Amino acid sequence: MVKRPTAPAELPKSVPIFPLSGALLLPFSHRPLNIFEPRYIEMVDAALRGDRLIGLIQPEDTSEESPRGRSPLQAIGCLGRLTHFEESGEGRYFIILEGVTRFRLVHELTVMTSYRQGVITADEFSHDFTRDFGEEAVDRARFVKMMRDYAEFASIELNWEEIERTGTADLVNFCCMVGPYGPAEKQVLLEAQTLEQRAETLIAMTEYEMARGGGAAPLN
Repeated sequence: MVKRPTAPAELPKSVPIFPLSGALLLPFSHRPLNIFEPRYIEMVDAALRGDRLIGLIQPEDTSEESPRGRSPLQAIGCLGRLTHFEESGEGRYFIILEGVTRFRLVHELTVMTSYRQGVITADEFSHDFTRDFGEEAVDRARFVKMMRDYAEFASIELNWEEIERTGTADLVNFCCMVGPYGPAEKQVLLEAQTLEQRAETLIAMTEYEMARGGGAAPLN
């Protein structure tokens, strides 16, 4: 079994790149994905044969979910480790990516594969490899209050016993990933320098949404 990387030095110099608008992945979080385009079937096949790592990153132009060609990409993405996959009889995959670390895209490679590949570095995100890094700075009580207020606002049932058992970093990152926000907001959450900043940004977004009566406000 291929082990999970535990430091920037353990990462490959280049990885398959999966441009996907609106898809946020954060360290130690999990994102399910349905894979059906031939180019990404090829990408998953290659990852399964290798180190199981895929770089999830948003395109700059979010008008298409997954643009073709070499359309410009955001500078920062998140490296995911393929931890689960299921094949269907229709040439599709259902996969789950576990967030490993954020990365900076250094440059794209010229390749013969149908999917894109890029050289990455994660040196500036070394703390992403520690699951609870920065938890002590987060005002957990304030964050949970925001969750309660939003659950009431949006008529959402939450498992509060499970929430109490969840670590602060996992809780913040999960809420960021499932929040009803657009690509621009999700990129801001991804690029937050600290866990505290990510938590405070999500609180501000949520409070604004509730104040305006619903519907996430785009940042651009």
